[in-house]
Amino acid sequence: MHWIDPDCLPETSGVVDCFLLNAEGEADGLVLTGGMEVHFPPHMGKAVLDAVTPGGAVRIRGVQPRGVAMIAAVTVAPEEGPAIVDCGPPKDGEARKTARKQAHAARVAMDVEGALRQVLHGPKGEVRGLLLEDGRAARFPPHAAEGLASLLRPGSHLVVRGEGLATSHGTVLAVREIGSSSGDLRRIDAGPPHDKHGKPHKAHKHD
Repeated sequence: MHWIDPDCLPETSGVVDCFLLNAEGEADGLVLTGGMEVHFPPHMGKAVLDAVTPGGAVRIRGVQPRGVAMIAAVTVAPEEGPAIVDCGPPKDGEARKTARKQAHAARVAMDVEGALRQVLHGPKGEVRGLLLEDGRAARFPPHAAEGLASLLRPGSHLVVRGEGLATSHGTVLAVREIGSSSGDLRRIDAGPPHDKHGKPHKAHKHD
Protein backbone atom coordinates (compact mmCIF):
# COMPACT_ATOMS: atom_id res chain seq x y z
CA MET A 1 0.00 0.00 0.00
CA HIS A 2 2.87 2.35 -0.75
CA TRP A 3 0.50 4.41 -2.92
CA ILE A 4 -1.50 5.59 0.13
CA ASP A 5 -0.66 8.92 1.78
CA PRO A 6 -0.02 7.85 5.40
CA ASP A 7 -0.94 11.28 6.77
CA CYS A 8 -4.58 10.62 5.85
CA LEU A 9 -4.71 7.43 7.93
CA PRO A 10 -5.60 7.07 11.61
CA GLU A 11 -2.74 6.59 14.05
CA THR A 12 -2.55 3.82 16.64
CA SER A 13 -0.04 3.94 19.49
CA GLY A 14 1.17 1.06 21.58
CA VAL A 15 4.05 -0.93 23.03
CA VAL A 16 5.68 -3.75 21.09
CA ASP A 17 5.19 -7.17 22.65
CA CYS A 18 6.88 -9.33 20.00
CA PHE A 19 7.80 -9.47 16.34
CA LEU A 20 6.19 -11.77 13.79
CA LEU A 21 8.08 -13.68 11.11
CA ASN A 22 6.91 -15.19 7.85
CA ALA A 23 7.81 -18.72 6.82
CA GLU A 24 11.07 -17.47 5.29
CA GLY A 25 12.19 -15.92 8.55
CA GLU A 26 11.53 -12.33 7.44
CA ALA A 27 9.89 -9.90 9.86
CA ASP A 28 6.45 -9.04 8.50
CA GLY A 29 4.61 -7.84 11.58
CA LEU A 30 4.46 -7.34 15.31
CA VAL A 31 2.01 -7.69 18.17
CA LEU A 32 1.30 -4.84 20.56
CA THR A 33 0.68 -5.42 24.26
CA GLY A 34 -3.03 -6.00 24.46
CA GLY A 35 -3.01 -8.24 21.39
CA MET A 36 -3.39 -5.88 18.43
CA GLU A 37 -1.63 -7.41 15.42
CA VAL A 38 0.28 -5.19 13.00
CA HIS A 39 1.20 -6.46 9.55
CA PHE A 40 3.79 -4.80 7.33
CA PRO A 41 5.38 -5.99 4.08
CA PRO A 42 8.62 -7.97 4.48
CA HIS A 43 10.61 -5.34 2.58
CA MET A 44 10.07 -3.07 5.60
CA GLY A 45 11.22 -5.77 8.01
CA LYS A 46 14.90 -4.96 8.37
CA ALA A 47 14.27 -1.26 8.92
CA VAL A 48 11.64 -2.02 11.57
CA LEU A 49 13.92 -4.48 13.36
CA ASP A 50 16.73 -1.92 13.37
CA ALA A 51 14.54 0.83 14.80
CA VAL A 52 12.11 -0.94 17.14
CA THR A 53 12.59 -3.28 20.09
CA PRO A 54 10.14 -5.28 22.23
CA GLY A 55 9.01 -3.05 25.07
CA GLY A 56 9.41 0.07 22.96
CA ALA A 57 6.63 2.45 22.04
CA VAL A 58 5.51 2.71 18.42
CA ARG A 59 2.99 4.67 16.39
CA ILE A 60 1.29 2.93 13.50
CA ARG A 61 -0.59 4.40 10.57
CA GLY A 62 -2.45 1.95 8.38
CA VAL A 63 -5.77 0.41 7.46
CA GLN A 64 -7.78 -2.14 9.40
CA PRO A 65 -9.53 -4.97 7.51
CA ARG A 66 -13.18 -5.41 8.37
CA GLY A 67 -13.80 -7.61 11.42
CA VAL A 68 -10.13 -8.28 12.21
CA ALA A 69 -8.07 -6.92 15.12
CA MET A 70 -5.15 -6.17 12.82
CA ILE A 71 -3.66 -3.12 11.17
CA ALA A 72 -2.00 -3.32 7.76
CA ALA A 73 0.70 -0.71 8.35
CA VAL A 74 1.81 1.95 5.92
CA THR A 75 4.15 3.53 8.47
CA VAL A 76 5.79 2.29 11.66
CA ALA A 77 7.29 5.05 13.81
CA PRO A 78 9.59 4.24 16.74
CA GLU A 79 9.60 6.29 19.94
CA GLU A 80 12.64 8.14 18.64
CA GLY A 81 13.72 8.57 15.06
CA PRO A 82 11.94 8.89 11.73
CA ALA A 83 8.94 6.81 10.69
CA ILE A 84 9.54 3.79 8.47
CA VAL A 85 7.32 4.22 5.42
CA ASP A 86 6.17 1.57 2.95
CA CYS A 87 7.61 2.93 -0.28
CA GLY A 88 7.17 -0.37 -2.10
CA PRO A 89 9.67 -3.18 -2.61
CA PRO A 90 13.17 -2.29 -3.83
CA LYS A 91 13.67 -2.42 -7.57
CA ASP A 92 16.71 -4.65 -7.08
CA GLY A 93 15.49 -7.52 -4.94
CA GLU A 94 18.51 -9.80 -5.36
CA ALA A 95 19.73 -9.36 -1.79
CA ARG A 96 16.34 -10.35 -0.44
CA LYS A 97 16.13 -13.34 -2.78
CA THR A 98 19.54 -14.52 -1.58
CA ALA A 99 18.55 -14.10 2.08
CA ARG A 100 15.32 -16.04 1.52
CA LYS A 101 17.21 -18.91 -0.10
CA GLN A 102 19.66 -19.03 2.79
CA ALA A 103 16.85 -18.99 5.34
CA HIS A 104 14.99 -21.74 3.49
CA ALA A 105 18.13 -23.89 3.46
CA ALA A 106 18.57 -23.33 7.20
CA ARG A 107 15.11 -24.62 8.13
CA VAL A 108 14.98 -27.91 10.01
CA ALA A 109 12.23 -30.37 10.91
CA MET A 110 10.55 -29.09 14.05
CA ASP A 111 7.64 -30.01 16.30
CA VAL A 112 6.04 -27.51 18.65
CA GLU A 113 3.00 -27.62 20.87
CA GLY A 114 1.23 -25.27 23.19
CA ALA A 115 -1.81 -23.09 23.73
CA LEU A 116 -3.00 -20.85 20.91
CA ARG A 117 -2.60 -17.17 21.73
CA GLN A 118 -4.09 -15.76 18.52
CA VAL A 119 -4.38 -16.31 14.80
CA LEU A 120 -2.19 -14.31 12.40
CA HIS A 121 -3.28 -12.56 9.24
CA GLY A 122 -2.17 -11.27 5.87
CA PRO A 123 -2.60 -7.65 4.78
CA LYS A 124 -6.25 -8.10 3.73
CA GLY A 125 -7.22 -9.84 6.96
CA GLU A 126 -6.93 -13.38 5.61
CA VAL A 127 -5.82 -16.00 8.17
CA ARG A 128 -2.24 -17.05 7.47
CA GLY A 129 -0.96 -18.59 10.66
CA LEU A 130 -0.98 -18.70 14.42
CA LEU A 131 0.93 -17.52 17.45
CA LEU A 132 1.37 -19.73 20.50
CA GLU A 133 1.41 -18.41 24.05
CA ASP A 134 5.18 -18.97 24.26
CA GLY A 135 5.78 -16.66 21.29
CA ARG A 136 6.50 -19.26 18.61
CA ALA A 137 4.65 -18.74 15.34
CA ALA A 138 3.45 -21.12 12.63
CA ARG A 139 2.50 -20.17 9.09
CA PHE A 140 0.26 -21.86 6.53
CA PRO A 141 -1.25 -20.75 3.20
CA PRO A 142 -4.59 -18.89 3.30
CA HIS A 143 -6.46 -21.69 1.51
CA ALA A 144 -5.85 -23.98 4.51
CA ALA A 145 -7.47 -21.66 7.05
CA GLU A 146 -11.10 -22.62 6.44
CA GLY A 147 -10.43 -26.28 7.24
CA LEU A 148 -8.66 -25.32 10.47
CA ALA A 149 -11.37 -23.10 11.93
CA SER A 150 -12.32 -25.62 14.62
CA LEU A 151 -8.71 -25.74 15.87
CA LEU A 152 -7.94 -22.04 15.79
CA ARG A 153 -9.66 -20.97 18.97
CA PRO A 154 -7.69 -18.94 21.54
CA GLY A 155 -6.54 -21.19 24.35
CA SER A 156 -6.83 -24.39 22.31
CA HIS A 157 -3.96 -26.86 22.65
CA LEU A 158 -2.16 -27.41 19.34
CA VAL A 159 0.55 -29.69 18.02
CA VAL A 160 2.33 -28.40 14.94
CA ARG A 161 4.90 -30.12 12.73
CA GLY A 162 6.82 -28.57 9.90
CA GLU A 163 10.07 -26.94 8.87
CA GLY A 164 11.22 -24.41 11.43
CA LEU A 165 13.66 -21.57 11.69
CA ALA A 166 14.90 -20.11 14.99
CA THR A 167 16.19 -16.52 14.85
CA SER A 168 17.13 -13.87 17.35
CA HIS A 169 13.71 -12.31 16.76
CA GLY A 170 11.63 -15.46 17.17
CA THR A 171 10.89 -18.96 15.95
CA VAL A 172 8.61 -19.71 13.00
CA LEU A 173 7.43 -22.93 11.35
CA ALA A 174 6.06 -23.59 7.89
CA VAL A 175 3.20 -25.92 8.83
CA ARG A 176 3.02 -29.39 7.31
CA GLU A 177 0.78 -31.04 9.92
CA ILE A 178 -1.41 -29.61 12.67
CA GLY A 179 -3.89 -30.98 15.19
CA SER A 180 -5.07 -30.99 18.78
CA SER A 181 -2.73 -33.90 19.61
CA SER A 182 0.06 -35.91 18.01
CA GLY A 183 -2.44 -38.67 17.27
CA ASP A 184 -4.87 -36.34 15.49
CA LEU A 185 -2.84 -34.45 12.90
CA ARG A 186 -4.09 -33.23 9.56
CA ARG A 187 -1.88 -32.56 6.57
CA ILE A 188 -1.55 -29.06 5.13
CA ASP A 189 -0.88 -29.12 1.40
CA ALA A 190 0.87 -26.38 -0.52
CA GLY A 191 -2.27 -25.55 -2.48
CA PRO A 192 -2.69 -24.59 -6.13
CA PRO A 193 0.17 -22.85 -7.96
CA HIS A 194 0.02 -19.05 -7.98
CA ASP A 195 1.10 -16.44 -10.48
CA LYS A 196 3.47 -13.57 -9.69
CA HIS A 197 0.56 -11.54 -8.28
CA GLY A 198 -0.36 -14.26 -5.78
CA LYS A 199 -3.51 -15.33 -7.63
CA PRO A 200 -4.21 -19.01 -8.33
CA HIS A 201 -3.62 -20.07 -11.92
CA LYS A 202 -6.82 -20.87 -13.74
CA ALA A 203 -7.25 -24.47 -14.76
CA HIS A 204 -7.09 -25.05 -18.51
CA LYS A 205 -9.63 -27.28 -20.15
CA HIS A 206 -8.34 -29.97 -22.47
CA ASP A 207 -10.26 -31.70 -25.24
